[in-house]
Amino acid sequence: MKSKSLIYTALVGALCLTSACTKLDENAYDKFAADDFYNNKTEVISAVLRPYTHANAWVSPSGQDGWWRLAELSGDQLAWPTKGRHGEDGGKWKRLHYHTWTVDEGGINQAWVLMYWGMGLCNSAITNIESRDIAKMGITQIEKDAYIAELKLLRAFHYLKLMDLFGNIPISTKIPEGASAPLPPTSSRAEVFAFIEREIQENINKAPKASRATLGRMNQAAGYAMLAELYLNAEAWIGTPRWDDCIAASDKIISGEAGGQNGNMALDPNISDQFKSTNDLSKEVIFSIAYDYKIANFATGFPSEFYHFKQQEIYGGGRNGNDGIVVIPGVYTNYKDADKRKSDWLLIGKMVKFSDGKTPVLASEEYKDEQLEFVDYIRKAKSGSTLSNMSEGEENSGVRFNKYKLGNQVPGPGGKPEIDPNYNNTDWNIYRLTGIYFAKAEAIMRKNGGVANAEAVQLINDCKKRAFADADWAANAYTTSTLTMDELLAERGREFIFEGYRRDDLIRFGKFATGSWWDHSPTAATRALYPIPQQQRNLNKNLSQNPGYN
Repeated sequence: MKSKSLIYTALVGALCLTSACTKLDENAYDKFAADDFYNNKTEVISAVLRPYTHANAWVSPSGQDGWWRLAELSGDQLAWPTKGRHGEDGGKWKRLHYHTWTVDEGGINQAWVLMYWGMGLCNSAITNIESRDIAKMGITQIEKDAYIAELKLLRAFHYLKLMDLFGNIPISTKIPEGASAPLPPTSSRAEVFAFIEREIQENINKAPKASRATLGRMNQAAGYAMLAELYLNAEAWIGTPRWDDCIAASDKIISGEAGGQNGNMALDPNISDQFKSTNDLSKEVIFSIAYDYKIANFATGFPSEFYHFKQQEIYGGGRNGNDGIVVIPGVYTNYKDADKRKSDWLLIGKMVKFSDGKTPVLASEEYKDEQLEFVDYIRKAKSGSTLSNMSEGEENSGVRFNKYKLGNQVPGPGGKPEIDPNYNNTDWNIYRLTGIYFAKAEAIMRKNGGVANAEAVQLINDCKKRAFADADWAANAYTTSTLTMDELLAERGREFIFEGYRRDDLIRFGKFATGSWWDHSPTAATRALYPIPQQQRNLNKNLSQNPGYN
């Protein structure tokens, strides 16, 4: 049974100011005056939870140009090629793939807006809760401190992702007071890094430990996961390695000191447990965007990004997509055939209907009335060629997403299909324990001059072995000689495909600007940062542009 209903009391969404510190919109409104709110515990909790309902827009594939699209579609694993008459979209997906984006990109601006919007929701709730007496709000001092700490951790997450994408950004922790309020200047990446680190360190012990009650919310384990991410990327982001700090933060989670979502923190025994419709029961999920379709009609948005126009026939249920994102040609072959992640997380071949497992699913576009078949290349329809580019795809082009499962029709009494009671409830993971194992292993290797020791190998093998049958494991286990830095990057790609971390991985391993992959050539080093959107610079003259952009 899902324990998510508390989050959806936050659907008094217009409560909080939706403008952030950079004048995201020219007008900002409160539907409810703050003085008329925060009068009881329910209203306080609603304000605390409001930023989480907004998080659906900026963190998971949800049909909006949020953080995830910028983090994945600029890398070497996923792309959104034009397929016949679909997906051209003004060329924005090509510019992400080729790293030829401009300062005027609407999608880059939207990612900025969505993240600062969420940060502004945190600021509003923090300011209002901090300024009110606990007696009026009907909460204890301990509860007040915990709510504020949780919100500050969530605000820190917004800043972490903004700093990751844009580098030098404004910092603001207060609600702007009117249109004439002074607008903040750009802070250096090092200053933002220090601010994030301080925010987490000052609030992590005031927040609750990870538990069933913190499902989908910031907690101590999520705080340490943020620190692990911050320190893992510190050398790339601010030029100062923080490997020991990354290891220490990781150990706080691995040891169970920071709690666990469902009892003791542990790796799930099956590779699919973190991605199915009951993944709220996973022991290794640290922080996720929680969905509850049954109670609140609040369903994950990833089908819009990944699913074909006729996907519901493949999976059962009722969700189709826009036939958008595909796996870049060749990535599929990076998995060995014995690797369960290849067969479980990626979709290829001729599609049949879920209802009977044999009737062909018929294509709807270039191959209308022929069997839909996903292939490991991008090509013009019926051209006979297996080589093409971002402009010349068709509806069959590309291996497809199959990692997260929505649930579907399941056999019922007498073989009659029934709907999975958890259908559409799949949470989208931001941090999971596997990522912490990988972070610690990488930090150990980098401290050791890029060479793996027994501990690093054990950490990666503990995660990887779930993807292989016992009979196949000995031939696929890493050793200190086979787990090189290049192999670690490749294994990160296999493990975390679709999860929003590939751009950071490529930057950290020195491959983002210099790398070549399908239909992509090396680009300028300055492309490791996105430009400060020109729309925001027009609104706030204090913002400085990143190097390499006009």
